[in-house]
Amino acid sequence: MSFKIAIIGAGSVGFTKKLFTDILCVPEFEDIEFALTDVSEHNLAMIKAILDRIVEANKLPTKVTATTNRREALEGARYIISCVRVGGLEAYADDIRIPLKYGIDQCVGDTICAGGILYGQRNIPVNLDFCRDIREVAATGAKFLNYANPMAMNTWAAIEYGKVDTVGLCHGVQHGAEQIAQVLGAKSPKELDYVCSGINHQTWFIELKLNGRPVGKDELISAFEAHPVYSKQEKLRIDVLKRFGVYSTESNGHLSEYLPWYRKRPDEIARWIDMSDWIHGETGGYLRYSTETRNWFETEYPQFLEAASKPIDPAKRSNEHASHILEALETNRVYRGHFNVKNNGVITNLPQDAIIESPGFVDRFGINMAAGITLPEACAATCMASINVQRMSVHAAIAGDIDLLKLAVLHDPLVGAVSTPEEVWQMVDEMVVAQAQWLPQYAHAVPAAKERLSKSKVKTREWAGAARRSVRSIEELRAEKAALKQAG
Repeated sequence: MSFKIAIIGAGSVGFTKKLFTDILCVPEFEDIEFALTDVSEHNLAMIKAILDRIVEANKLPTKVTATTNRREALEGARYIISCVRVGGLEAYADDIRIPLKYGIDQCVGDTICAGGILYGQRNIPVNLDFCRDIREVAATGAKFLNYANPMAMNTWAAIEYGKVDTVGLCHGVQHGAEQIAQVLGAKSPKELDYVCSGINHQTWFIELKLNGRPVGKDELISAFEAHPVYSKQEKLRIDVLKRFGVYSTESNGHLSEYLPWYRKRPDEIARWIDMSDWIHGETGGYLRYSTETRNWFETEYPQFLEAASKPIDPAKRSNEHASHILEALETNRVYRGHFNVKNNGVITNLPQDAIIESPGFVDRFGINMAAGITLPEACAATCMASINVQRMSVHAAIAGDIDLLKLAVLHDPLVGAVSTPEEVWQMVDEMVVAQAQWLPQYAHAVPAAKERLSKSKVKTREWAGAARRSVRSIEELRAEKAALKQAG
């Protein structure tokens, strides 16, 4: 087989490498072309060198090109994969820093909440530029695989306004299933059969079977509470399981910021999080992790390049959806996964226009969703709160409507639990002004926002958050990695 895959935001080096090696685990795909594109020439050069080394080491005919000219990369592409972060870590730091001044403590801030909504405002216009290029220069019927957050908002905009065949992909479901299999004592995650449905990062394991035997709420609660690690790391997630009756796919820290109950007061945050790793609830945890990862990669790049000389091992193919979807579409080997698509009746008690994440099957005819799923009422209610925020956020991003943007932020569950309307209005003004270079659709609104900020009497505070850690130096990271290696 010979076709072209374009990867936008390919400078996300580690993730691009993973997608690349996964795809080349499919024997029929060794003759394809990868076209890498990014706004950073530096990052592009690094990832191209790594991928070239993989191709050389494995004696493959695979072609790898790299360019900052996006349309050139997309020309003739059958598949386009996006993993962009518009504004990079600089804008992301504002997504965390500014809401903290108003008492809003986020662990990740990339899905909803104040940070995720502004992230969407930056990404959606660029996403629509991608869609325009796909319509104009990509192969007829090209498929857009979106890995970029905020997943639901980006996918919603691409489908509704970009008019491109789009699917959103995430790995939260797979990770949650691995946890459940582990606490239930399964030898392999393959022993667990499940139906998981909802919206991205708020997906719910509504049916569980271990080796064909149904697993109920009480058994699952007991298994998690008895686990020596997860009982400490997933306290909030276990509490939601007890109250809702089903387990959420999302990590303890991520789940905490989609709900109005657990991060509303600093003293409450400490009760529900675990500081053993950023993903369990640390303030700005993913920002710290991302910063450390970038610094580590820049410093230790020669090691990454050397590691690329190893043979590709198909047994180590990851559970990221992209390679499996492409394999199913091109070879007709059926793949079952969980995909982000427009609802259109798949989940009976969520809106038709919402972007849902639910089970589907892929073969040469495309992605075919399992329809007629009904969520438990509490799960649907929680999803609905986020969907309403997502819808307003998408519409605000398309129109450049700062008033609608403020209403979207006001209706966010955690923001609403913490902040007053006056605080929300000022916070959004401050975020739009700070991120104006990445928000061209709001250019007309920036002068008035600056004027309001100059006259505002709403009080803020300089607050690091309830559970903030400093970015570690390269020396500290080396010492930690050495200690872990020595410990086994």
